[in-house]
Amino acid sequence: MSREPQRLIDVLNRGTFAVTVEYNPPKGTNISAVLENAKQLVGRVHGVNITDNTAAVVRAGSLPVCRLLYELGHDPVMQLTCRDRNRIAMQSDLMGAHMLGIRNILCLTGDYPTVGDHKEAKPVYDLDSVQVMQLVQGLNNGKDMMGNKLDGSTAFTIGAAVTPEADLVGPVLAKFEVKVKAGAQFFQTQAVYNPDVFASFMKQVQPFKVKVLAGILVLRNHKMAEFMNANIPGMSVPQEMIDELKAAGDRSEDVGVDIAVRSIKAVRPHCDGVHLMAIKATHRLAEIITKAELG
Repeated sequence: MSREPQRLIDVLNRGTFAVTVEYNPPKGTNISAVLENAKQLVGRVHGVNITDNTAAVVRAGSLPVCRLLYELGHDPVMQLTCRDRNRIAMQSDLMGAHMLGIRNILCLTGDYPTVGDHKEAKPVYDLDSVQVMQLVQGLNNGKDMMGNKLDGSTAFTIGAAVTPEADLVGPVLAKFEVKVKAGAQFFQTQAVYNPDVFASFMKQVQPFKVKVLAGILVLRNHKMAEFMNANIPGMSVPQEMIDELKAAGDRSEDVGVDIAVRSIKAVRPHCDGVHLMAIKATHRLAEIITKAELG
């Protein structure tokens, strides 16, 4: 690659409305579908998240896929969960990521192994997500977690997650503040389906002066929405959306795209950007970006 991509943190600091998207690595070694889709979005998005064995399902690693997207011209956001690595492995992977041009790290706890496809796997959880942010800050300052000096520091922008529609608003806000103090520079939220609730949340976090990207998850059908309401804490898809998807029948994915576009337009006045998650519908990302007039 002849030049580095435009960096997400620079876009956010300029006050430009940022757009990030998310890909799962393949369960296997065939990366062609991800790369073909991502080629369409070069220059249209400001960051590309690569998940880290999300839902505790084994997939190819986030780091190599981030590097491949960097070579395409994207600014990758490497997700890093606490479930699978101890602090030694994390620091090693982070130093390697910096060497390979990755500059954004989203620090996550990670789902417990029992929800995934290797239910007998032993979880690590040596650190929690806040401690990982502190660890990354240390590497940025040229020291490992034990205070030993590094021969070359990292230069990561630190990201965090938040659930703005959670019922327990007080604890969510308290954890938000803890993450800011630990070094979080931007937040990507869990899926937002209630713009008024999200607007209220944004008013409460405004004093923290960090960037917040609203999560937009594309609903493919009513069963997906009902499953999320039943199984994912902090997720609340309104009944009218579920009814709209159910009435659409075979056109439910089209309706899901329309809902995503409406949601983007509704949250845009309240946040610094959007994070688009299109599980099994990444082929609709370019369409959503166009319809929502994002770029």
